[in-house]
Amino acid sequence: MNQAFVYDAVRTPFGKFGSGLAAVRPDDLAAHVVRESVRRAPGLDVERIDEVVFGNANGAGEENRNVARMATLLAGLPVSIPGTTVNRLCGSSLDAAIIASRQINAGDAELMLVGGAESMSRAPWVLPKTSKPYPAGDMTLASTTLGWRLVNPAMNKDWTISLGEATERLREKYGITRERQDQFAADSHNLADAAWNEGFYDNLVTAVPGTDLVRDEGIRAGSSAEKLAGLKTVFRPEGSGHDGGTVTAGNASPLSDGASAAWIGSEAASSMLGLDPLARIAGRGAHGNDPQFFGFAPVEAANKALAKAGIGWDQVGAVELNEAFAAQSLACVDAWGIDPAIVNRHGGAIAMGHPLGASGTRILGTLARSLQASGQRWGVAAICIGVGQGLAVVLENVTAGVSEGA
Repeated sequence: MNQAFVYDAVRTPFGKFGSGLAAVRPDDLAAHVVRESVRRAPGLDVERIDEVVFGNANGAGEENRNVARMATLLAGLPVSIPGTTVNRLCGSSLDAAIIASRQINAGDAELMLVGGAESMSRAPWVLPKTSKPYPAGDMTLASTTLGWRLVNPAMNKDWTISLGEATERLREKYGITRERQDQFAADSHNLADAAWNEGFYDNLVTAVPGTDLVRDEGIRAGSSAEKLAGLKTVFRPEGSGHDGGTVTAGNASPLSDGASAAWIGSEAASSMLGLDPLARIAGRGAHGNDPQFFGFAPVEAANKALAKAGIGWDQVGAVELNEAFAAQSLACVDAWGIDPAIVNRHGGAIAMGHPLGASGTRILGTLARSLQASGQRWGVAAICIGVGQGLAVVLENVTAGVSEGA
């Protein structure tokens, strides 16, 4: 079986809802990271790209359903390069990387460009069609930005609750306090700010032409648990009782816009790109659970990926866990029994943002660069997905100077 490697990763800064990137179409965001990926590969003959696979959680608007193909054409790549879009909601671009790695393993491809894009600012409203024309009553537009819409009445009511209410139920189940959530969120902001200031993201992020955004827009330097404690809860009334809420705008990821991309290839792809590999994709895992506990699904997804890689948590030196909510992130970290200090060392989605289709490749690229910077051997990228799914990928550092073990 051929081995699959991550060669490079790049993303846009992530913009806040209705702000820094709101004027940019999602297909243009995707096209930008495609162009930038090509520019960063000095030996590339673009005709050698086997396929482009992108993730996108919407598709109902300017993505024109298949944003991978649209981005490839807009970026000026040859029309002979096929493109496909995968939708596994928040896990879409990590799924794109998994799909590409399997094609590499099977020998069906040598070089794949993967990624994802989302403009939550520009997600359209949709109007359902009726079975008969000209209904007598009113019709209601549904937002496609986030969460359930046009729900099948046969669906279990517990499964179709909001993501925030689902997180409240999860933190009740696992005893995650408001204080821990706010501290985790503050750490996300401060770690992200420090990473930007130290230059960690300089080679990972490319500004979008025509915009002023040069770093992730949502980062609040100097955040503290004490400041976040003053925010009101969103999904339940505040209170100390069993039904009291804990989830706030401060300890949840914000609505965001952005795009990300990565090169996935075989060993032979090194000469095609003119790049050395960063990391080997050593294990993959997917898991499903009750939709109302969606945030806990990365636990088993990561455990499965580690088993496929043939290693245990005691060998893992870095974890990139997408922070949909602080409560679900803490529940996962607790379940794995790992040192929280190895998780999201350079900040996470609570600070930087979570443009749904782009987040999977964002954490994969961050993990590869984190392993390269630290010299640690093994890392895990994991993400929770609405409606009760989780994905995970294990990376093995293949850069010079890698240490044995973690």
